Amino acid sequence: MLTIVGELINTSRKEVKEAVANKDEALIRRLAREQADAGATYIDVNCGNLIGHEVEVMEWLVRLVQDEVDTPLCIDSPSAEALEAGLALCENGCPMINSISDEEERYDSVLPLIKKYNTKIVVLCMDSTGMPVTAEDRMKVVKKLHAKLAAEGIADEDMFFDPLVKPISSVTSAGIEVLDTIRAIKRDYPDVHFMCGLSNISYGLPNRSILNRLFVVQTMTLGMDGYVLNPTNRRMMADIVTATALLGQDNYCGKYIKAHRKGLFDE
Repeated sequence: MLTIVGELINTSRKEVKEAVANKDEALIRRLAREQADAGATYIDVNCGNLIGHEVEVMEWLVRLVQDEVDTPLCIDSPSAEALEAGLALCENGCPMINSISDEEERYDSVLPLIKKYNTKIVVLCMDSTGMPVTAEDRMKVVKKLHAKLAAEGIADEDMFFDPLVKPISSVTSAGIEVLDTIRAIKRDYPDVHFMCGLSNISYGLPNRSILNRLFVVQTMTLGMDGYVLNPTNRRMMADIVTATALLGQDNYCGKYIKAHRKGLFDE
């Protein structure tokens, strides 16, 4: 089953930052409702750039989103304090944390929250040495993090490994590095899941939508089953539904036919 984390409630986006500043509940409710209706598995809540106000804003956003939709939340922040503020209010199903890494401070601050709130966890393929360069470098981190989390009782099905998508505009091999990493993780840890910020692949390039949509199909083919993206992008969601059917993951093409009847493929 594919996991879609709706990315739109993020204060790095101008309209969301302004909505928070103006306490515009209507816009936040609309973004939550539109993403839920479009098929988001989780709604991401991220106000990480509001340093000094993040806890209070996180609480406001979480309460507001949960009042509007029943979709579980992905609590997203570089601050463990803000993560806990959001997690403490989560009521709709099992929440997700974005994210943990093998950087000592990050690992030690987030691990207790995973266990306390019994969450799903996005696991970055990164340690204190910085961003890995090759798939081999990523797999070294994967093996260490998987062993540590498993020893703490975190189940494989609750781990969502992020292979760290970089822009092909600055790293020509970035796409193939991610594909090689997905293949290796799937081989060695068949029961874990995946998550990535898909649009990073096209950063700085024209026609970004085409690159993003094709990269979804490429990564799904190798086993990628989780994305942080905009679920209201109809073309992207149509490609995902189509790829799911072609990969034999849609029994008798039921979801594909339903999407057709709902007009998802209409121009």
